[in-house]
Amino acid sequence: MPSSRRIVPIKYTSRDFQTIKEDLVEYAKRYYPDTFRDFNEAGFGALMLDTVAYVGDILSFYLDYQANESFLDTAIEYTNVVKLGRQLGHRFPGSPTSHGTVALYILVPANADQTGPDDDYLPLLSRGASFSSTSGIKYMLNEEVNFAHPSNEIVVADVDSTTGTPITYAVKAFGQVISGEIAEQTVAIGTFQRFRKIAIPDDNIVEVISIFDSEGHQYFEVENLSQNVVFVEVQNQGSNNDTVKNIIKPIVVPRRYTVIHEVGATFIQFGYGSEENLRTNLITDPSDIAFDIHGRNYVSDTSFDPSRLTKTDKFGIVPVSTTLTIAYRRNAAGRVNTAAETITTVKDHTFVFPSQEQGTELNGSSISSVVTSLEVINPDPVIGGVSLPSSDELKIRIFGNFAAQNRAVTHQDYESLIYTMPSQFGAVKRVRVVQDLDSFKRNLNLYVVSEDINGSLIKTNSTIKRNLKAWINKYKMLNDTIDVLDAHILNIGIDFTAVSLRNANRFDVLTGAKEYLRSYVLSRTYEIGERFYISDIYQVLRGVPGLLDVVDVTITQRTGVNYSNIPLDIEDRTDPDGRYIDVPKNVIVEVKFPDNDVRGTVR
Repeated sequence: MPSSRRIVPIKYTSRDFQTIKEDLVEYAKRYYPDTFRDFNEAGFGALMLDTVAYVGDILSFYLDYQANESFLDTAIEYTNVVKLGRQLGHRFPGSPTSHGTVALYILVPANADQTGPDDDYLPLLSRGASFSSTSGIKYMLNEEVNFAHPSNEIVVADVDSTTGTPITYAVKAFGQVISGEIAEQTVAIGTFQRFRKIAIPDDNIVEVISIFDSEGHQYFEVENLSQNVVFVEVQNQGSNNDTVKNIIKPIVVPRRYTVIHEVGATFIQFGYGSEENLRTNLITDPSDIAFDIHGRNYVSDTSFDPSRLTKTDKFGIVPVSTTLTIAYRRNAAGRVNTAAETITTVKDHTFVFPSQEQGTELNGSSISSVVTSLEVINPDPVIGGVSLPSSDELKIRIFGNFAAQNRAVTHQDYESLIYTMPSQFGAVKRVRVVQDLDSFKRNLNLYVVSEDINGSLIKTNSTIKRNLKAWINKYKMLNDTIDVLDAHILNIGIDFTAVSLRNANRFDVLTGAKEYLRSYVLSRTYEIGERFYISDIYQVLRGVPGLLDVVDVTITQRTGVNYSNIPLDIEDRTDPDGRYIDVPKNVIVEVKFPDNDVRGTVR
């Protein structure tokens, strides 16, 4: 006889511990009234129901967590946001490089006439010389410095005490430096593995410089594994090599890799081709690409892409049964910005004396004196390293990068591409693109601002500005003209007056209010031209325990030493209702010293 019991549908909306337990109890009471009567909270039956409800609650949590972390809009974990962004074509920049200028000094013996330094002892300082700051941050010389350049400053350094004639001259030259140091790792590679991915066991990696295997083969970095042609510098052997030292030459690179930066880790990704692909049909006949005849007596109109000349669909050759030697540049610290006049130590350097290479015999003691006399100092801050954007900021940049599609048309495209500039060229904290309506050609102004060693806003130096302009020129529209300018920094202070509850200690309430506001301003970096909402300060203060009401909030401009002094009337730009301050498009708001700039009283 069929059962007369009516099956009640399961409530799939019950997902937390309490509702799952209530459904289980109801189910047991309905269908097992004679066999299960132990509903006492201390009984064994209650333990079993609690256990099942607990497991159901945990499973529901992880199911929701997995669903949320699978979509960029709802993802919370920073590493997941980075990975989801990579699926949309966003390249996480990794550890950024700081850039700056250093002044270099050497002592050179006087010439025979005592009218200036001996030109034979004016050397070239080779690229790669290393220096360090007072806090131990390491920097590298990014270009060759010629001490014989006519623009160098030369002064008398030492004179003969008897005759007063010069003995040595001090020569001052300038060079560009970048943060970091060169490191090397060797990785043993075993049997064939498709799309082999190698982790570099080091932190704060800026860029991979070179990869060679034990057989001497070089692997080349590409933007994506489908790219099989790269451009390299080749010494110019032509008659015009005095003006053009190097020429660009395209080469086919079957051995290639991409670099993947994640939070705290860097990976090298290879394709899945084998040596067999390399030995057969390496270079494609252009006619095979341009002409698809297939028995017809006509030629199809097919575009020829000269960047795809390797006849393989394996995305490059993966290393097998060898040892890879990986050279890379790394930052020794998380923060690589430094203040002015802090790079003072010469760690390692190499001088080249052109006159000696041309056969002139030089005095060994004089050469040694020149080599050991090198001194360094940075007249301006070295900046370019910035703190990582928050998850919400990173999501906005990822969506903007996806919309840009590697071309700059809108203002948002420009901003997204600037934020994705490779880390070895430096980075900016904030950027805003504004059309200059006063310009005849409607020029675009790129307002940028950087971070100093303490995380405070600072003007971007000229080196990073040049890198930005060179980077964006690859993607901008042909008729767009661009100027990279400094955003003005508006340093403000927050003063508030509040009333505490009758039974609350007003001194504790005041301390709590200041801490709430300081935490808020430390976690908040404004965009260039973004309004400052005074109403947000009211909202933060109303969440302070023991605080009854906020009487008044006053925003003042902080000026003087260590502040940015810009002519701006805050009162004139405040909304008539006192809700916000309307900030100009080329100005960014900052509470620079929260401990001093956040003040208040509680009655």
